[in-house]
Amino acid sequence: MKQLIFSLAALLSLSAVLAFRPGATNWQMTDKYIVRFTGGGEVGGIFKTMKGAIVFDDQHPETSSVDLSIDVASINTGNGLMNTHAKSAEWFDAGQYPVIRFTSKKIVKAGAGYQVTGEMDIHGVKKEMVLPFSFQNSGSAGTFSAKFNINRSDFHVGKPGGDVDENIKLEVVVPVVKK
Repeated sequence: MKQLIFSLAALLSLSAVLAFRPGATNWQMTDKYIVRFTGGGEVGGIFKTMKGAIVFDDQHPETSSVDLSIDVASINTGNGLMNTHAKSAEWFDAGQYPVIRFTSKKIVKAGAGYQVTGEMDIHGVKKEMVLPFSFQNSGSAGTFSAKFNINRSDFHVGKPGGDVDENIKLEVVVPVVKK
């Protein structure tokens, strides 16, 4: 009986500690986000449409998660013919693969910033990636920023070689507000 009471007391104590632990915040993306890419030479542009769910606690990143999707048809290179070509079956095949998606599995503190491990899904190919990012917290608002490279051949985007680099540089800036 004493052991049962001790076990219940320990369970209640643990529950109390967990109940008062700060929780992750639901953040809503503003429409001022940037998804910019460059691929050598004159190849570069933005994706104009992104949506997602961000739950983040900068003090306890292990309680955080992110699920972002980019509308492939929203690609804008600044050239109408290049946009059409990028959406074609030869490159992104927007008709068959309309969304680029990243879903987190784990978020950890890394130096002055963070790292998110997750699954990147581009052109029907899913690959686990570790991406660095930073977060500037301004109370009820904040900004997530990331710069990283993606090897387009890993996702079968375009033919290897040519005028477009294999490693595409991405810059993602996502201003957010608390929900």
